Amino acid sequence: MGGYFIPGWSYKISRPPTPVTLLATLGRTVPFAFTSGINLYATVAVLGLCSRYQLVTLPEQFRAFGHPVVIGLAVAMYAIEFVADKVPWVDSIWDAVHTVVRPIGGALVAVTALGGASVEAQTTIALLGGSIAAATHVTKSGTRAAVNTSPEPFSNWVLSLAEDIFVVAFSYVALQHPIAALAVSAVLLAVIAVFASVLVRAIRRRFRRVDQRL
Repeated sequence: MGGYFIPGWSYKISRPPTPVTLLATLGRTVPFAFTSGINLYATVAVLGLCSRYQLVTLPEQFRAFGHPVVIGLAVAMYAIEFVADKVPWVDSIWDAVHTVVRPIGGALVAVTALGGASVEAQTTIALLGGSIAAATHVTKSGTRAAVNTSPEPFSNWVLSLAEDIFVVAFSYVALQHPIAALAVSAVLLAVIAVFASVLVRAIRRRFRRVDQRL
């Protein structure tokens, strides 16, 4: 009889996961996929530092983020992104480069946070994590493209700092309260879906105005 792995557990059971277990699994994966689409490196850095220095009691699988090399690379790349993300148009180029990086990173983060599981479960979580990261990435990059048409840089700086603060704070809170973070992620994803068409129209209007000025 086939079994099911429960994240954080070291043995296999022969019955499907309960709704509570499923919620716990999603709570340990979805919020981090969400933040990975906004800032992958900040997300990995928070997970790594919390695991390395035991700032939060975490399941065994989170130790993968706590390796010094992983933390070092994440912090270094976050420092580069912190600067690039504050410069109008440079941030859009950076986002374009990360159109593939963030969704793939979101999928890997979600699978790693999942822990031991069947191939089917890992594939499902990878697809879910990648899709969520892609949704938040597109929303971020689209918003930045619209803001960058403004002649003043301050709105870009404020938006970038707000994103940094949100990713760091939300990732840390998600480690402590995964179910609550899952609920917040679901609400924000619903808002993104509702306002996707509004964002697209706003971007088109912005660029039409720029073309008219030129």
